[in-house]
Amino acid sequence: MPKKILKEKEIAIAEVKEILEKVDEEELGEFQRRVYEYSKKISSFKSAKVKKLVKKIIDAHKLTISEAIQIVNCMPSSIEEIRSILSVKGRTFQTNTFEEILKELNKFRKK
Repeated sequence: MPKKILKEKEIAIAEVKEILEKVDEEELGEFQRRVYEYSKKISSFKSAKVKKLVKKIIDAHKLTISEAIQIVNCMPSSIEEIRSILSVKGRTFQTNTFEEILKELNKFRKK
């Protein structure tokens, strides 16, 4: 029987992992199990820290939640990678914005 979607919210992979860890693996469907396995492989950060980083990026650089989550999920290591993530919607940014985002990501990685 199909399940009814009650609420839709964009979240980072670390948050997905945290949510699925709370569910008994036997209760997960095939798709959910695959998503859980993927999130375990990809995300090595704590959900609470990722949420703070997303909020910090949104507040400091006036990005959408989608853009900030995409950056945090990819954890780019260069200005070019950040530029490619943010240029999809045709918005333009100054190079110092990319440098500041990269600096925040590098600080986050070192913690």
